[in-house]
Amino acid sequence: MNVANRRFVFFLIALFLSLLLAGCPPKIIIPPDEIPMPKVGLVLSGGASRGFAHVGVIKALERANIPIDIIVGTSAGSLTGAMYAYYKNAAMLETEAKKIDKEDIFDFNIFTLSVGVVPGKRIVEFVDRIIKVKNIEDLKIPFAAVATDLNTGERVIFNRGSISTAIRASSSIPGVFIPLTYGGRLLVDGGVVDNMPVDIARKMGADIVIAVDITENVSNYEIGNVVDIILQTLNIMSAEITRYKIAEADVVIRPDVRGVGLIDFTKKTYMITRGEEAARRALPQIREAIRKATDRLTEEELERRKNK
Repeated sequence: MNVANRRFVFFLIALFLSLLLAGCPPKIIIPPDEIPMPKVGLVLSGGASRGFAHVGVIKALERANIPIDIIVGTSAGSLTGAMYAYYKNAAMLETEAKKIDKEDIFDFNIFTLSVGVVPGKRIVEFVDRIIKVKNIEDLKIPFAAVATDLNTGERVIFNRGSISTAIRASSSIPGVFIPLTYGGRLLVDGGVVDNMPVDIARKMGADIVIAVDITENVSNYEIGNVVDIILQTLNIMSAEITRYKIAEADVVIRPDVRGVGLIDFTKKTYMITRGEEAARRALPQIREAIRKATDRLTEEELERRKNK
């Protein structure tokens, strides 16, 4: 084959390859440091003093390097959630949580049979004392608390403004606390309408939602006064509501809260340990949820880059 013929053959081969490659665009590769990371939302239910279990859950998640990008809480969950959103440190959260006593939350005299309701001043003072910023926007982790409009039955979401006001509203147990008058509304405990606000975490940008349910076991044989009756009634009601909402979460953590009264502040360490144990059992499921969400977000990013 002479030189002219060889050149013609090479030209045909080059033309064929160029046409072939034109129909097969190069594969887009996302560098490891640009792979989208899913946002993890943590939803903490109400449950009075059983809320110390939330502290243990957060400890276990932090130790396992599970990110917490968004926190939504109801009642006791709003207090624990706001504290962690401020500290962003599980050790500090545990230290401060263990200092909480009944007198920090309630007017102690309410636990006798002869006095009225809790005005709510103490919980506001307590929150203002332990959280050194005033507004939700200043917390280190995006946060929201849920309350209930007593007049209309509507769910009220606090995702900006005063932290102590949000927690006061979200934790105002009907019949125990005086309802909070705020923005023309009469507000009480968020657990009345939504003890597991998974959808709020989604709206705030969570790709994965971990829900912590401390209402699964409602048994309580330590009922001795009117406050115990009110708390147990709300606990039973909240547990029923939670059953319908919990299915919306990707992962559910259920600490063993049996045997702990709703106003028993003597078992803090016990409840924290139960929370840790429950969270550790859920770690394989959490990691799998993160893996699936990462794959989905990566595919969406590849599609976006391909269509640019």
